[in-house]
Amino acid sequence: MKAAKVVSIGAASVSFGPTVIRDAVLTPEMRGSTLWLVDIDADHLDVMASYARRLNEKYGAGLSIRHTTDRTEALPDADYVLSSVAVLRDELWQKDFEIPLKHGLKQVLGENGGPGGLSHCLRNIPIVLDIAADMERLCPNALLLNFTNPESRICLAVSRYTNLRFAGLCHGIGAAQGTVGRALGIPAADVEPIAAGLNHFTWLLDIRRKSTGEDIYPAFRQALHDKDISGWGVELCRKLMDVYGYFPSCSDEHCGEYVPYAWQFCGLKGYDFAAARRHRESDWVRLRSIASGEAPCPDIELSGEFAFPIIASIQTGRSDKVLAANIRNDGLIPNLPDWAVVEAPAIAAPDGLRGIHIGDLPRGIAALMNTQAHVQSLAVDAAVTGSRQLALQALLADPVVDDEAAAEATLDELLSVHAPYLPQFGQ
Repeated sequence: MKAAKVVSIGAASVSFGPTVIRDAVLTPEMRGSTLWLVDIDADHLDVMASYARRLNEKYGAGLSIRHTTDRTEALPDADYVLSSVAVLRDELWQKDFEIPLKHGLKQVLGENGGPGGLSHCLRNIPIVLDIAADMERLCPNALLLNFTNPESRICLAVSRYTNLRFAGLCHGIGAAQGTVGRALGIPAADVEPIAAGLNHFTWLLDIRRKSTGEDIYPAFRQALHDKDISGWGVELCRKLMDVYGYFPSCSDEHCGEYVPYAWQFCGLKGYDFAAARRHRESDWVRLRSIASGEAPCPDIELSGEFAFPIIASIQTGRSDKVLAANIRNDGLIPNLPDWAVVEAPAIAAPDGLRGIHIGDLPRGIAALMNTQAHVQSLAVDAAVTGSRQLALQALLADPVVDDEAAAEATLDELLSVHAPYLPQFGQ
């Protein structure tokens, strides 16, 4: 088996970095391979590299761990590039959430859809396309596995403006498995779903119990109405299931980014930035103590993310099913545009990822998906060209936006506040 060269960009993220490292260490097919950790934050990167080397030694993983702040040092002849990047993620996301609300636009999260999702993609698409340009020059045959949000829009930009092989990965399907398992009192790992749609707005089209093959959808539907689900974060999802016939994953706040009435179920508090900041600071204290040797190496387990299972399948020549990948549609869902990036099951094989044909989505769900696909298309082109007109078109086409004057005021303030991170928009 050929050793792989895996480059992880954004590796000093306190959530993404340890996940990549743990999965690499626990994937036997990675033995003898090289894992490059790349980030522009040199201090945090040093900590992450030391953490990785300690785990590599403890678990006898046989990896070569290298790190650098210059991705062009790591990328030459890479086989796989994992990307999870952002600029001041929480600080700028908080503005993406608060500014539209100030102008009366009722979004529930502001990360992947609605006005906040537009602003997020205007910042992140140029960053990812810069990485992609370096890949086309230094490792044109590498597979880009993207974790950067907004996932669908990032992947659509890569599809439309590069020649790279890519897939966007998200653990939202795991959240759906957890909800089904919780409702039915069975292990999440025993839930075998078939889901398709757009990232954070996929629909469970079939649900079976893996151990028996039993169709458990009827029991799941009934359980969601028999049980008290308050606090589960799926009351909007249940309502959408009742209306459209299928359950959307992965939670109210995520699928709620794409429907205008989500705030009636989710409220308008949004993401808990203060709690996230406290959690991140606590994680850094723990990681530093492990990296320095002051604390023992922890027991670790696989994260459930799909990057390293995909790498293992390709490296060994197997053909293994992946429950969810964001890939170009090309007929997988015939009543969505071929150019759209859809989230669907796929097969990881030596030639890369091949999507599994789904067929037409039900008409009502297809209507929701088509609207979002075209909003995403406008947003992607606005992010690349720096066109305020296209950005405004994307905003006004978004179902979450119900006021033209508020939309223009929101867009202009977001462009002004984030101007240092939006060079494509000039002045």
